[in-house]
Parts: sequence; C-alpha cells; structure tokens
Amino acid sequence: MVIEEDLASPLKTIIFKSTVKGFIFQCVYCLCQNSLNHGNRTRQINMLKKELLEILNKISSGTIAPDEALKNIAHRPFIEAAQGLNLDTHRGLRTGVSEVVFGQGKSLEQLISAVETLSQDGSPVMVTKVDQQSGLGLKEHFGGTYLKVPKIFILNKYIDLPNPWPAQGRVLIISAGGADLPVALEALTTCLFFNLKAGFISDVGVAGLHRLFPHLETIYRSEIIIVAAGMEGALPSVIAGLCDKPVLAVPTSVGYGTSFNGITPLLAMLTSCAPGISVVNIDNGFGAACFAVKMLQTADEKHTSRSI
Repeated sequence: MVIEEDLASPLKTIIFKSTVKGFIFQCVYCLCQNSLNHGNRTRQINMLKKELLEILNKISSGTIAPDEALKNIAHRPFIEAAQGLNLDTHRGLRTGVSEVVFGQGKSLEQLISAVETLSQDGSPVMVTKVDQQSGLGLKEHFGGTYLKVPKIFILNKYIDLPNPWPAQGRVLIISAGGADLPVALEALTTCLFFNLKAGFISDVGVAGLHRLFPHLETIYRSEIIIVAAGMEGALPSVIAGLCDKPVLAVPTSVGYGTSFNGITPLLAMLTSCAPGISVVNIDNGFGAACFAVKMLQTADEKHTSRSI
C-alpha cells in the first residue's frame, strides 16, 4: 500500500518534529556539558535553541520541508573535548554511521576524554586500533570490553566474539588466513556494533581453496561479502568469480618481504579481472564494515519507502 503524498507529508512532519525536539535537547545538553570545561556558553546555547525553534516553526508553517530541515540540523553540533579533540556528535544522523574513535597514535588521556564525552548520554562507544595497554587502561577506567585480537574497546554495548563465530548473516566476512584475523574480526565487530547481522569464515585462502567449498551455500545466501587477505591478495577475486554478491576487498599487511606490508595485495585487488569488487585501504576492516552498513541501510530505506 502506498500512502498518498498529501497524507505522507503531514505524517513525516509529525514524526520529524518530535525527532527535532529530541535533537534540541541533545544539542543543548552537549553544549551545557561543554560549558563545564570551556567556560560560560549560555549565549551559544540560547542561539542554538533559537535557531532550532525557528526550524520547527518553518516546518509547521510549511516554509521548509522536513527533509531540508534535517539537512540543517545534521550539521550541528560538535563538542570541543579535552586533550585537543573535537567530537562530531551528529555524525550518525548525517552519515548513518556514528563517530568511532581511532585509537592508534592517541594517548590514553585523549582516549579517556573521547570516550567520556561520547558516552555522556549512555550511547555506545567504540575505539578501534587501540593497543592492549591503552585498551586495558580504558577498561579499568570505564568498565566495558576490550577485544584483544581486533584491538577494539567497547563501552555501553555488549559484544562477544565467541569461537565458533556466527556462521552466516546479511554480511559475510571471510578471512583468507589465520594471520588476517585481526582485520577480519575488526570488520565483524564493527558490523555487530552497528546492529548488522554478520557471519564469519576463517582460514580458507587460495593455498587450500578446497576449504572454501563447504561454505558456498552460505556465500550465496549473503548480501555483501567482505574478504580480508594478505600475501598475494587473490581470494577476493576468487570469491567475486563464484557469486553474484558485491565483494569488499580488504588487503592486510600480512606477508613476506615483497608483499610490502600490504601494497602487493592492495594492487592485486585493484587490478582484479573479476567484476564487482571494491577495495578499501590496507588493514581497514572497519572501513569495509561501514561501507556494508551504509549499503544495507540504503537498501532497507528504499524497501521501507516502497512498502508504506
């Protein structure tokens, strides 16, 4: 059943107005918290409230469409936290993927500041590429979970990586070798963090390709496949040649000298003759998972709009 435009628009407006009110509260709350660390921001708060209330009034009067108002709100606000960090609290609204903290190169003090700020309202927080010392430091400070193999810290959300891993899901993650597990499990953890059902297959690289055959039915049932491979990086081409699913190839920095810390598999994946492969950066399991999240979110939204 399709709702006519004259009915759909008021419905969207009602839903949107209630959502905007929630955003007003979030924006003001973030700025109030910010004022504790950065002086009196009452003027900024009042300006923000005024601007957002003006948007609500324009929606009510029909001057501005809900979709256009959403674009305006999506670019506010951000929080200047301690330790030189500027956190993007509406990234999830704007991009479909909320801000995740990249841990590599940051001090423990910076990581604590970032996690503390992003978790103020109880929201789940994830830190990637965080070494064991900093990960355990975050766990000691906040609680939460530190996953040693993918080097990920998570707060306000329980994620376990049991072995055996989940066998199937909308996204299927395949690790060519056991040495590729940290990157592949980063992709799996990211999918689970963003509430995307994911399956996992490990150690089925081209040196023993027959190990892949028992999993063909699972491959065919998935919607998107993420393949992590080092060495010569051949497995994504094999997978893309076996099925009609889009393949996200993740080169890893695993291999002997002339693999050049992932350059060789990166170039192999980019020059694959199998169609339907997209390639992310070296060791970027997180980026591949986020791409899958966005693809499926878009597909779900289109399906929902057609079904209303």
